[in-house]
Amino acid sequence: MVEIETKVQRYERYKASGVEWFGEIPEHWDLGRLGSILNPVSSKNHPNETLLSITREKGVIVRDMENESENHNYIPDDLTGYKLLKEGQFGMNKMKAWQGSYGVSSFTGIVSPAYYTFEFTKDIDPRFFHIAIRSKLYVSFFGKASDGVRIGQWDLSKDRMKRIPLAIPPLLEQTAIAQFLDDKTTKIDEAITIKEQQISLLKERKQILIHKAVTRGLDDSVKLKGSGVEWIGLIPEGWEVKKLKYILNEKLKYGANESGIDYDVKLPRYVRITDFGNDGKLSEKNKLSLSWNNGRDYLLKDGDILFARSGATVGKTYQFKKSMSIENDYCFAGYLIKAEANEKIILSDFLYLFTNSELFNNWKDSIFIKATIENIGADKYSQLSVIIPPVDEQKEILFRYEKDSNKIETAISLKQQEIAKLKEYKSSLINSVVTGKVKVC
Repeated sequence: MVEIETKVQRYERYKASGVEWFGEIPEHWDLGRLGSILNPVSSKNHPNETLLSITREKGVIVRDMENESENHNYIPDDLTGYKLLKEGQFGMNKMKAWQGSYGVSSFTGIVSPAYYTFEFTKDIDPRFFHIAIRSKLYVSFFGKASDGVRIGQWDLSKDRMKRIPLAIPPLLEQTAIAQFLDDKTTKIDEAITIKEQQISLLKERKQILIHKAVTRGLDDSVKLKGSGVEWIGLIPEGWEVKKLKYILNEKLKYGANESGIDYDVKLPRYVRITDFGNDGKLSEKNKLSLSWNNGRDYLLKDGDILFARSGATVGKTYQFKKSMSIENDYCFAGYLIKAEANEKIILSDFLYLFTNSELFNNWKDSIFIKATIENIGADKYSQLSVIIPPVDEQKEILFRYEKDSNKIETAISLKQQEIAKLKEYKSSLINSVVTGKVKVC
């Protein structure tokens, strides 16, 4: 593992900063205010310059016009009203400053006319300012200086922003601090990247386990036969392939189209697509209910499989399991399709495992190629070919898979905890250094 620890040193003398959140700062440091450090600039009519964006994660970046996930905002044909942001200047998305959507630019380009752009009025090392102002402590100052407008967007008050304090070391010390933190944070980021790669490999290993479980089972030497389905290929002798509609207790069923009402423990909980997390578990946040009149026809049983039929989650599946929470009854929303496995043919757990395999993903992809929009309705899902071992063998496969999968999940969880600790250390180190609590030069 990359060595990231550093011996903590303190400055010889400190003085009161006059700012409660700062406490003391080194005696030879100054305390400035952003209003005296930053001067607003607004240069327009540069439509041919590179289009930039300002993000919470990275600060100022070159806008990737091919990446739709980064291009939620409308871009007009006429860019003459966009503001010029030069390399070394400070840019800010004022509606998301409370999240840390700002930074010193490493590029020259243009940004939205709604953004703030500034030049420095004092001897400030841009790298020091960028690291300091994007630290967790300073982000909280911007939160205090912003007022809620709507969910996700708060408007930054110019007057309150001007009063945000900044601990300012001498210029040479700023540069030394920036170099120290660049070195340390790079090493921390490299350590995080290694652990993220290890998690990716573990997830790939889990996908291999799933694929083996649903296509070969426990016996590596089993004799194979043709499945009769091109995209499935060979399967073990004694196994079958059937369409989904033939292995269910009833026809696939669409959910209720009602929008839900305020949550009431006495009413059925209304399960929506957005209630499922990336881990497939139900969230306990933002719960809704349906009245019994609307919900009784859409009640869920333990083990029901829910297929998402459209939207951003199209093609994903969720297995409903009653949690240890206080709800007794659940119903499901529109844009979800319910499948109740006939467990004399296929266990719910095995069907859910199959829908988490690469085989199922390949089938979805083939459907999307033929479709004009991303929508998989009950008619398409009913035609899904499913591999079916004998039920007793399904139980054995599931037992072995769960045992091996739990080991992988434990390893992933440990890596995630290590990443969280590294990120916490990085944030704490930056906060301590840029406020003078730790001496590094």
